[in-house]
Amino acid sequence: MEYVFGGSETNQKKVLGHPSGLFVLFFTEMWERFSFYGMRVLLVNFLTMAITGVDNPGWGWRAEQAGALFGTYAGLLYLTPLIGGVIADKFTGYKWAVVIGAAIMTLGHASMALETEATMYIGLTLLVLGTGFFKPNMTSIISEMYKKAPQKKDGAFTIYYMGVNAGAFFGMMLCGYLAETKGWAYGFGLAGIFMLFGTIQFWLSSPLFGEIGETPKKEKLTTQKNTANHSTEKINPFTSIDKILIVICALVGLLYLLDDPASKIANIHLLPSTLIGDYENISGATQCIILALAAFLFLVISRIIRYEKVVRDRMIALIVFAIFTIFFWMSFEQGATSLIIFARDYTQRELIGNYAVVYNIINTLLTVIPLAIISWVLILLYKQTHKLIKTSNVILIISFLVIWLIVGGMIYDQFKSETTVVTVSWFSTLNSFFIIALASIFSKWWESKYNPTSAQKYSLGLILLGIGFAFLAFGANTIPSDAVAGTFRVSMIWLIFAYLFHTLGELCLSPVGLSQVSKLVPARMIGFMYGMWYLAIAIGNKVAGSLGGQIEAITAKYDISTFFLIFTLVPIIAGIVIALLNKTLVRKMHGID
Repeated sequence: MEYVFGGSETNQKKVLGHPSGLFVLFFTEMWERFSFYGMRVLLVNFLTMAITGVDNPGWGWRAEQAGALFGTYAGLLYLTPLIGGVIADKFTGYKWAVVIGAAIMTLGHASMALETEATMYIGLTLLVLGTGFFKPNMTSIISEMYKKAPQKKDGAFTIYYMGVNAGAFFGMMLCGYLAETKGWAYGFGLAGIFMLFGTIQFWLSSPLFGEIGETPKKEKLTTQKNTANHSTEKINPFTSIDKILIVICALVGLLYLLDDPASKIANIHLLPSTLIGDYENISGATQCIILALAAFLFLVISRIIRYEKVVRDRMIALIVFAIFTIFFWMSFEQGATSLIIFARDYTQRELIGNYAVVYNIINTLLTVIPLAIISWVLILLYKQTHKLIKTSNVILIISFLVIWLIVGGMIYDQFKSETTVVTVSWFSTLNSFFIIALASIFSKWWESKYNPTSAQKYSLGLILLGIGFAFLAFGANTIPSDAVAGTFRVSMIWLIFAYLFHTLGELCLSPVGLSQVSKLVPARMIGFMYGMWYLAIAIGNKVAGSLGGQIEAITAKYDISTFFLIFTLVPIIAGIVIALLNKTLVRKMHGID
């Protein structure tokens, strides 16, 4: 069957059975994720690295301060795309939104590389704003490209997400390598360079996409509005109270996100120190956010009860999934905070003799084979599109030559010495590697007759995540409670097992996620419920940063094994609870899963 894809005539030329434009997006997203994860894996490590007594000093922040800042940054990353998507829909179009977002993120990475406190805050702000434009609109371009070939869309997104994981893998690997062996500025700078490559490459490839993602025309918007107004869905407009509650909750939530790091780092308070009482363990800021969340829950419930029973039940099921999403991400995202600190200060990363040789061989294969495969895809893309977007392809070729050069230098450094020091960031790459290696197995499972229900997938994902932390709790059990960071280390096998089971848990949850919003929610409320879903992920990320920052305090009071035991028990208990709710949720979903 011959499919017709959106875009120019050249875009009809296929690479691996898909339009050429998909692979332009593949590489654009790959470089964006390279930059994002490359910076992400460095931030907490850099902030908490000692100022003196080390070859590559950082800023010497407490883990609590670094966790608060990272949690706020990660939380905002899931909220700004809601605004960026609206701006693209109504004003800029998808293509310009991606270019604007990529350009802003490039400036953000450049700012981070200067390594001053002011430029770091400016850089993180620019990255949050840029992500708001970039993140939602790449997938929108793919959707338009496959509008007349929906049967190919699942395969397209599979290829696209391989680009996501490839970028994450190489970003953490190479930015981490340069930052930890040559200097922090090199790691942050490399992230910026490849964000710039991705921006230029996408901008120059614009002719390939034709009218896809162009600035929306007023006539089209009017038609869409009229179509929505004549929908058969029961109308449930936002009341004045609804709008007031949304504004209040959004304002308090934003102030809380900013207040947490500001109060811990600079002792600046944006929210009152007391609100409804002076409690030792509950600050005024915490009281404010609890009240805001209660008001938001009231808003959601008040809207749900206005719908008919089937719609109401489905939305209740979605809210339950959103709540358990928070439990998942608050544990999973320890990978950016506490696991970084554990890898650096408590994991034996110095290998000698045969252990060093085996690691170097495995690491070389893990790096070179995927890079060779992706380079081959680049050659196929060049053959199909060089006449129309030759300059864009040249930028891609240059970027890959730089990657090969850095990879060659890394491998040479590893093999020339009898002792190999595994970088802290290497462990973070395991998540991307395991996803690429295991995703197809899970995909076949979901397509088989043994496909679990959504609640069962959630349960399995949470329990596997908890098991991953159980390995860490067991492995860290030999570390004395009074051990000074860096003086007592355990085998790296515990972190490897942890990342394996965390990835298995992620693969169980990933089929549910945002797809449930489109399936369970009525058309008129999709935007609101997408916002609620992203809010749940944002809360999970913020809580992850805050809890991860407590690793020093809990280790000092108890031990580091107790710290990981918390993240063992919470996900497993949550997984058991949602498993018990399985039948109820199936009934509430009324045939949708």
